[in-house]
Amino acid sequence: MSLRDADRIAAGARMTASPPVGPGLQRLLDLAAALLGAPTAGVALAGELQTITGVSGTSAWAVGEQHPLGDTLGGTVVDARAPRAYRDVRTDPRVAGLPAVQTGRVGGYLGVPLVEASGEHVVGVLAVFGPEPRDWTDADVASLTRLAGPVVSELELAVVTAELRSARVRGDLAIAAAGIGIFDWDVGADRLDWDDQMLELLGYDRSDFPGTSRALYDRLHPDDVTRVTSVIGAAVGQGSDFTLDYRAVLPSGELRWMSSRGRALRDDSGTTVRVLGAVQDTTRRRHEDARVARVLETMPTAFYSLDPEWRFSHVNAQAERLVGRTRDELLGGVVWDLFPAARGSEIESEYRAAVASGRERVFEAHYPAPLDTWFEVRAWPGTDGLSVYFLDVTERRQVQEGLRREAERLALVGRVSDTVSTALAERRGAAGALEELARAVVPVLGDWVIASLVEDSGRLSDVASWHRDPELRETAARYARLRLGALTNTAPIVSALATGEVVSVPDVAAAVGHRLPAGEVWDAYWVLDPGTAETLALVARGQVLGAMSLYRDRGRPPMDTAERALFREVADRVAVALDSAALHEQQRRMAEDLQRSLLTAPPEPDHREIAVRYVPAVQAAQVGGDWYDAFRQSGGATVLAIGDVVGHDTAAAAAMGQLRSLLRGIAYSSGGGPAAVLSDLDRAMEGLQVHTLATAAVARLEQTAEEHAQGLTRLRWSSAGHPPLLVRHPDGRVEVLATERADLLLGVAPERSRREQVVVLERGATVLMYTDGLVEAPDLLLDDGVARLRELLGELGGLPLEELCDELLGRMRPGGSEDDVALVAVRPHPEDRPRPPGTGPGTTPPRP
Repeated sequence: MSLRDADRIAAGARMTASPPVGPGLQRLLDLAAALLGAPTAGVALAGELQTITGVSGTSAWAVGEQHPLGDTLGGTVVDARAPRAYRDVRTDPRVAGLPAVQTGRVGGYLGVPLVEASGEHVVGVLAVFGPEPRDWTDADVASLTRLAGPVVSELELAVVTAELRSARVRGDLAIAAAGIGIFDWDVGADRLDWDDQMLELLGYDRSDFPGTSRALYDRLHPDDVTRVTSVIGAAVGQGSDFTLDYRAVLPSGELRWMSSRGRALRDDSGTTVRVLGAVQDTTRRRHEDARVARVLETMPTAFYSLDPEWRFSHVNAQAERLVGRTRDELLGGVVWDLFPAARGSEIESEYRAAVASGRERVFEAHYPAPLDTWFEVRAWPGTDGLSVYFLDVTERRQVQEGLRREAERLALVGRVSDTVSTALAERRGAAGALEELARAVVPVLGDWVIASLVEDSGRLSDVASWHRDPELRETAARYARLRLGALTNTAPIVSALATGEVVSVPDVAAAVGHRLPAGEVWDAYWVLDPGTAETLALVARGQVLGAMSLYRDRGRPPMDTAERALFREVADRVAVALDSAALHEQQRRMAEDLQRSLLTAPPEPDHREIAVRYVPAVQAAQVGGDWYDAFRQSGGATVLAIGDVVGHDTAAAAAMGQLRSLLRGIAYSSGGGPAAVLSDLDRAMEGLQVHTLATAAVARLEQTAEEHAQGLTRLRWSSAGHPPLLVRHPDGRVEVLATERADLLLGVAPERSRREQVVVLERGATVLMYTDGLVEAPDLLLDDGVARLRELLGELGGLPLEELCDELLGRMRPGGSEDDVALVAVRPHPEDRPRPPGTGPGTTPPRP
């Protein structure tokens, strides 16, 4: 295609409602955008003006839009005759001043030149771009450059298509203008009658027309006389139709091409008596067809034409190369005879549909052996048969297949990761995770699967199975229950566990089926009757955690290399997830054990019942910061404390232990009230360099002899940013113990003074202290949680204290908490009667 051809395509785009390009170019643009992950891909032709010929994706550029070449980014590619990549054209001094850049529609831009077959002319630019800056890699440039060749072929095909259409239109107009000559020949008398148009076509006046067959032969080119005589003679002898193309030499010496169709008519005896027919001057069409043929011959896109009898009438050089046969072998041969594999195929259906409908058909088809190639085919019917253009798109199909497989890979990996993570998060264990894995890989990678797990004892156990056929799932489960005890030490799963590699089994029956003992396992296997299998070990950090055996039925091809790699990737991800879950569970148990070891049983003061609860978080990582304490000071007063160290790990658990011990020691030795204890603790944290933040609340139960006689107890309390204490009075009223402005957390400002408050409790009142894990969650605001807890305490406060704690935990956190929870409840009982059962031993230390 020359630069003039590019200008002609651009002119066609301006004069028609749509540009002279077809779906092939659009698919290439879509492929370019997908391969490079760009919002837009486009083709621009480079004549005197740059013309936008095709775009893909979302873009402000419009097909048919024109700009002076020197004002465009494409112009820099044309000038350089090489790829040009700009991370951000708006800040690149090489192009920032171009008018096309100043519109602000393009940020990152990558363009490659489109060079016609001779290599002499750059006819356009293939580009991908988007509104945001982008760093382009060498791989991006290489990918776009590989697509440039097919794009040039599409543009050249557009030129040929436009030329052929134009030639046919001009040919039809020429025939109409020249008219058709009619002849009538009396064979026996050799009397020839021509109409005026016929006379004009062959250069006769009526006056010098001889009126015999000599009139025709006198005008024939000498090289055509023998052939014309033979064809006409055969038609006369057989009484048949004939078609002739011949050259006529006019008296002026001008050579004209004529096309003649005639019919021999017989009398009752079967003797041909007349020949009637018509003649057309086809010289102009011949010249047009010859010019198009020259273009077709040099274009890189394969082309051939078939006549109405499905015989090859034209084949260009590229078609010869692609079909692997010479022109001499093809011309005149019937396509279905030369390529019998095409009979009954999509190719034949599409060809016949094009001829029957009279409309162009565009499709992709696989040409079977000996070609074994994918082509994009355009079949264009006409009066003289079928014109066929076909472009080798095997590489493009391979790219598309690669993209499809990559999408399937990502989808499967994502699905496996989600389902396995969900199973582990829900604490369903490794067996539950493998059940989800089995369902995820079937039927994508196989028709049925068995997943195995190495138990703590080192024994392998089949824990999950799944079959794509619901009716065979129970059979697969039965085989999974029985197979390990029936397999020999040469079984594929044994090799997989020993090597850690994928073991391919091309014939499962030979490797396993025929070696099974008779009985239930034999019966189950042969109901399933797999064809091929892949077995691998689940390995993480060098440790074998389990195995997977994936089977395919006999009608399904074995796994290819890409599928086997995907199987390996999925198994490795699952193994890492199982290993991580085990490590997290170990960490959670260690943190929980550490925390529980630090949380001692509460004291048992006379006529005062104390209940405590600690519930670890559902997730392993959310353990360690919450604590409670209840003890007696040296003076005999009962002190209650609760707190929450910022953080959720073993470090938080360790910090919690330090703070709890410090607070207990300070409170016991100093005998101070809650505010003084918290202030001393804050200063101790600073002096001892305990670098952490924590909330805490401290309460002390106090009683004078007069209050004892009245059945009253004072609760003195102070809070360091902790959720408010709740008090349920004997009349059912629930009081929230909170100040208008809360004191600061521990570890923020030790020099700040702290406040304390006092509330009077009657016998039978209940005091509740808790951490934020009980009242706060991603779906529950703290204030809403406190309000809910207050409501429940009012409703359930009459229950025994231990039962009350369990009910509050169950109703506030029915599915467990994402944070750990600590809870302390205290209830003073009447002192004018024996201690209620369950409040402690009958002998207690004396009151202060």
